[in-house]
Amino acid sequence: MLKPYREGERTIRADLQQIAQKLLLLLGGKNNIVDASHCATRLRLILHDDSKVDVAKIEQIKGVEGVFVRSGQYQIMFGTGTVNNVHRALMAAYANEPDKPADPNLSVTAKNNLNPLVRLFQMLSQIFVPIIPVIVASGLLTGLLGMMKAFHWGAPDSDWMRMLGIFSSAAFIILPVLIGFSAAKEFGSSPFMGAVIGGILTHPSLTDPVGLVHRIMDTMDVFGNRFTMIGYQGTVIPILLSVYLMSKLEKGLRKIIPPALDLLVVPFVTIFITGTVSLLVLGPLGTFIGSFISGALMIIYMKAGMIAGFFFGGLYPLIVMTGLHHSFNMIEAGLLADPKIGVNLLLPIWSMANVSQGGAGLAVFFMTRNQSLKRIAISSSLSSFLGIIEPVIFGVNLKLIRPLIGAAVGGALGGAYVVFAHVAANSYGLTGIPMIAIIAPLGMPNLLHYLIGFCLAVGSAFLTTLMLGINEERGSNDVK
Repeated sequence: MLKPYREGERTIRADLQQIAQKLLLLLGGKNNIVDASHCATRLRLILHDDSKVDVAKIEQIKGVEGVFVRSGQYQIMFGTGTVNNVHRALMAAYANEPDKPADPNLSVTAKNNLNPLVRLFQMLSQIFVPIIPVIVASGLLTGLLGMMKAFHWGAPDSDWMRMLGIFSSAAFIILPVLIGFSAAKEFGSSPFMGAVIGGILTHPSLTDPVGLVHRIMDTMDVFGNRFTMIGYQGTVIPILLSVYLMSKLEKGLRKIIPPALDLLVVPFVTIFITGTVSLLVLGPLGTFIGSFISGALMIIYMKAGMIAGFFFGGLYPLIVMTGLHHSFNMIEAGLLADPKIGVNLLLPIWSMANVSQGGAGLAVFFMTRNQSLKRIAISSSLSSFLGIIEPVIFGVNLKLIRPLIGAAVGGALGGAYVVFAHVAANSYGLTGIPMIAIIAPLGMPNLLHYLIGFCLAVGSAFLTTLMLGINEERGSNDVK
């Protein structure tokens, strides 16, 4: 017997259905939607015809915090915890809509009209966004384990410590499996075969790069060539290259293999060829590319130093506004996977840029006489200190302009300081206050400098915004 919905649950579901139906109509109908996805706070849409969208009415829908066009996408902000439910309801409404696109090739055309570089970063964002929650969980577990060891909260060889070690490292060990699944979905091929390719690259028979200094390298002779049996645990580029090849191969085979033989032939040939090429060519090539990117960043980090932190911290919000910042997770994962680096040097800079938005938002809270703007400013500023910055950027700072400038100053100064102090993290995906969990395990000086940078970023953004002031009339007109 089915358990009935509670009244609150029924109301929430009805609200979501109404929001989805309104969105579908105001976006120009089912035929006008090419692609719909979401990140932590925003619904992202690629459309056939932008002129069919009624932006003014979309902004009046309950829960909508802003509508923006960035990098060829319509981005509708709902906020964390809400956008995923709205996306699900929109997809259900889309599926129930009887009309179908007249020409499916238009979807490909609309996506291809995007700038190639933007399309690349968008693709990387789409691959990493679904993975971020488990990376955040693993990062927090890693931080908890590190603090337990640092502050002697338990015996190092206790069962609890061992169990936490398993929990915290699992996502990073099988990262290529997770990326393989997600990338295959993005490339339009079988997610499970993508996961299998990730499993091949992280097979226990292959030596984990983390343990290279303690083990003798095994080798294997294939086609008369001997190669080292090195694994790709925690890496990103090898699996992306491999799954891209796999998707092309799978699609090509399905065009020529008769349907009766599809189940037997396509998976077998695809995995055999992709696995072989991955281990012999794409794995080493991806490692080389990843090492090159990491090395280049280290050169910039060491040579430019505070200047690099200043510009990265000041300009990072502009990347967030495009919605492409999740693509940086690939670079951060590469830094962590590189045996010569092993830490995340970029995330502390991003964190300074994020919390500075909250500092500017707090200044708006104290200056404005608009009660609606006050409510938005305080809540969104606090959320930025927890790592969610879209509400304060789009709901407050961007609308008033001057706070955005103040936040850029704070992010630049904070970014310069954490680079000067060589602040690092042992994971990625966390900023603001939660980031303390992945900062503290690297030592008390690392934590202290992070907190100094935090205060510098927030304080300078707050003071700069106070000095610049705000256009009260503009705030009253723009904020609902």
